[in-house]
Amino acid sequence: MIDCHCHLEQPEFDQDRDEVIRLCREAGIKAIVTCCAHPRDWEKSLEICQRYQGFVFLTAALHPEFIEEFSSQQISGFLKKLEENAGKLVGIGETGLDFYWVKDEKQRERQEGLFRETIRLAKRLGKPLVIHARDAVEPAIRILEEEGAKRVCMHMFGANQLTSRVIENGWWVSLNLILERSKKHRKVARDIPLERILLETDSPWLGQGRNDPRSIRRVAELIAEIKKLEFQEVWQACGRNAVEFFDLQQISSP
Repeated sequence: MIDCHCHLEQPEFDQDRDEVIRLCREAGIKAIVTCCAHPRDWEKSLEICQRYQGFVFLTAALHPEFIEEFSSQQISGFLKKLEENAGKLVGIGETGLDFYWVKDEKQRERQEGLFRETIRLAKRLGKPLVIHARDAVEPAIRILEEEGAKRVCMHMFGANQLTSRVIENGWWVSLNLILERSKKHRKVARDIPLERILLETDSPWLGQGRNDPRSIRRVAELIAEIKKLEFQEVWQACGRNAVEFFDLQQISSP
């Protein structure tokens, strides 16, 4: 099994990261994809992936929530750094749109510009995209369609009214422990074909206290319950899906 989206570089893991990784291996997790969402975390993320080489893999991009912290020149420099280090990445993300806090049209337009630029980068590099879309799912999907994005995972996707668009485009969705409390996410889990579901934790968040990648087992249990399937079927299928999406051919699945 593979946790397809977490944030191992976060300070919540600084005191016991080695122990967390050891426990994840013992729990049968085959790989973890950690997501660098801010330039300040780039070097630390690389060091983590080097330390746990072959077990922890990296995606990276500038999260839309942080765009106003940087000039256009600084953003271009970070994207160039990603391109120069493409061999160290299994994906680009999380990227997208976040309109939850941002109401100013100029700031939203700037997010959209960065989003398009990041999609084009991923296409040039042949990397899959991990998408964050908060209060902006429809415009995010529209931009992805306009840019011709193919290998796309909608992170923590809960816009059940737009599920058909995701299915038609042949994209993936990643689901996590929010299934325990969100009816709209449970509906997405029910409607999305199993072969298009990835498991994630978004740890260290979304748990009771600090979350970690071992909770993907609980996510798989929830999906099995919602879809009325055997746990082992979900566990194995989602592992295969992750290997396919991130092209992790070196990982034996599940």
